[in-house]
Amino acid sequence: MGPQEVAGRVADTVRRRRWRSAPPDCPDVTGARFTAVLPAGTLAAVPPDAVKRLVAEADRLMYGHAEYFGVVRDDLADPDWWYDPKTGRRAPGGYAFDVPYRDEDACGDIKQIWELSRHQYLTVLAAAYAVTGDERYAERVAGHLRSWWAGNAPLRGVHWTSGIELGIRLLSWVWVRRLLDGWPGAAALFEDNPVARAQIWHHQRWLAAFPSRGSSANNHVIAEAAGQFAAACAFAWFPASARWRADALRSLERHLRANTFPSGLNRELATEYHGLVLELGLAAVAEADAAGVPVPATIRLVLLRMTDALAAVVDSRLRPPRQGDADDGHGLVVDGAGTDRWASLLATGGAVFGRLAWWPAVTGTDVRTPLLAALVKPAGPSVSRPASRPAHFADAGLTVLRGPGGIWCRCDGGPHGFLSIAAHAHADALSLEVRHDGVDVLADPGTYCYHGQPEWRRYFRSTLGHNTLQLDGTDQSVSGGPFLWTRHAASRVLTADTSDEGVARWCAEHDGYQGSVHRRRVELTAARRELRVVDEVRGPRRAARLAFHLGPAVTAELTGHRAVLTWTRDGEDRSAVLDLPARLSWRAHRGETDPPLGWYSAGFGRREPSTTLVGTGFTDGAEGFTTVLGFRG
Repeated sequence: MGPQEVAGRVADTVRRRRWRSAPPDCPDVTGARFTAVLPAGTLAAVPPDAVKRLVAEADRLMYGHAEYFGVVRDDLADPDWWYDPKTGRRAPGGYAFDVPYRDEDACGDIKQIWELSRHQYLTVLAAAYAVTGDERYAERVAGHLRSWWAGNAPLRGVHWTSGIELGIRLLSWVWVRRLLDGWPGAAALFEDNPVARAQIWHHQRWLAAFPSRGSSANNHVIAEAAGQFAAACAFAWFPASARWRADALRSLERHLRANTFPSGLNRELATEYHGLVLELGLAAVAEADAAGVPVPATIRLVLLRMTDALAAVVDSRLRPPRQGDADDGHGLVVDGAGTDRWASLLATGGAVFGRLAWWPAVTGTDVRTPLLAALVKPAGPSVSRPASRPAHFADAGLTVLRGPGGIWCRCDGGPHGFLSIAAHAHADALSLEVRHDGVDVLADPGTYCYHGQPEWRRYFRSTLGHNTLQLDGTDQSVSGGPFLWTRHAASRVLTADTSDEGVARWCAEHDGYQGSVHRRRVELTAARRELRVVDEVRGPRRAARLAFHLGPAVTAELTGHRAVLTWTRDGEDRSAVLDLPARLSWRAHRGETDPPLGWYSAGFGRREPSTTLVGTGFTDGAEGFTTVLGFRG
């Protein structure tokens, strides 16, 4: 932390102590009205199949059923807001800033507790009301909001400890009010309800006082600013609303730029946070346009570049890279299960900014796109956009090599992470991710967990947990905690030639191993449908482990240093041959727990066994390790 951040955190501590003894009252406002409604005809534009998915999800919620992070719940008809179904623990009460929310023994799994109180399931129920007119959905939303407000008084308990939670919750409340606008009880639930007004005011006061700072100013601060801004636009009922709105807009503009490379990729180099930030930014612009609040052109420009970058990096099935941390976080949820998040974002981007000729086709439908597109005003003067699909993002160090049959290879030669702590980075320098028609062949294993299971957190962030080379049993970057890296490997891309349709080439190196430099060369030959990987280490002789993680759909038959890979896609058998370096001794690992090895996490809180091939041996001067992956069918 720098001096300014330290001073800010000291001031936060003093303010928390003062607030403990002198909680203020919400100003008494009268005549509050909600005017940020959807334009007439918006709901008629929602595609019928998207409505069907939405209503099916809403009905599951009405029966009390949901799943969060791999844990199935059937208690949501009347939820306990402080209960963690994973551990069976309840978070303690008391002054919010005294709650030890990072201690799983004391509180349970905090993400399980927090997720429900983001109230994104209530936006789904409210959307179901909006498209059907069935008041059962609206009444359930009203009952749960009143229950939450009664059980979570301002500054009391675990739901008042983290700004990102307050910001996303405010955004959910804005959309709940908007989607319930035709319901006769909407005004009584929100603007005519002093409890609701007090909750909205206290949320905004909290966010104005305790913004994420300095080394923590990543996606959290954008969620805080977006939620604050949305509420100050839609619920502009308080004396401080104009100030909160202006301050949040300045913060949003500043941090959107800071969190995004000029190329449009997110600086955290964690793809799911790219999606979260883009969703939050689009929702904030929608609120601004609905309220007639001008926004800086730079905000729309950053969101445009983020959308174009997403369109550029997805594979043939619209799946983006699995890079860095991922915790299934969303900015705005109004769709049912089975809606493709990335297709939805591209559809919204196309509706708001206009799709380019090289964009991949989006065939799926969603609810969110017509809702946001109805609020967001058409873009202003045109700006320069890529004339063809970008394949190399120099600032982010990300390169995508493509071949026939949907061969897609992501090469990582970028910075370790964002800001000094690089909170959501993994020790994955020079790692590869290879897919065939959307199927993970050489996979990034994912994230699985944040708190409570340190051995699993270490594994999924580790160098051995990625498709790259480990030396002397150590990570390339040094971890100082679950969201802290004390030393960052520095990478640089030496070659990124994606223009030749015959052979695409990439080469990069990093200095993460003290006294040695790891260099990796990759060639994708289209005619042979073959990927060649050469790993070289300059420096003294060292123990080496080279790992290749296979996707969960892929089975491997390893004989010596050759593995035959097979999988099925759309009912068709596919296969590939992986010729591994003969100078290493190869072994297949699957579902091992002591220590963890051979796992794949499809989403936060979920893991399943998969096959990891690990070769062990030693580096010997300039001679490298050559791996060849050839696709058959």
